Amino acid sequence: MSTETPASAETGENRYVAVARSPEFDTLRRALRRFVFPVSVAFLVWYALYVLLSAYARDFMSTKVVGHINVALIFGLLQFVSTFLIAWLYARYAERSIDPLADDLRARIEGAPATEEGDSDA
Repeated sequence: MSTETPASAETGENRYVAVARSPEFDTLRRALRRFVFPVSVAFLVWYALYVLLSAYARDFMSTKVVGHINVALIFGLLQFVSTFLIAWLYARYAERSIDPLADDLRARIEGAPATEEGDSDA
């Protein structure tokens, strides 16, 4: 009885290791990285620009645009806008490019155990 549990756990673990080494999983990871890395770098550069301008270009950042609204306030609010824009763009990208790959991979993983259990029970 005690030998059955480790064997089934080992089989499941080996299956996931095999999936992690599969070309489909590599495609999924590449699809994710294709969006995440460039957008992360762009956002960090945009944020660093805001911080550096706030620290070293005080005259520029304190320039009044309309009433009491200055460039620093606009840049600060644009940080929020860009964050929500990135989230929206990622949701669209994931729906088109990542989710179909992940669904196929999940079906492959979950489909194999259901077939094995069905065969062993019958």
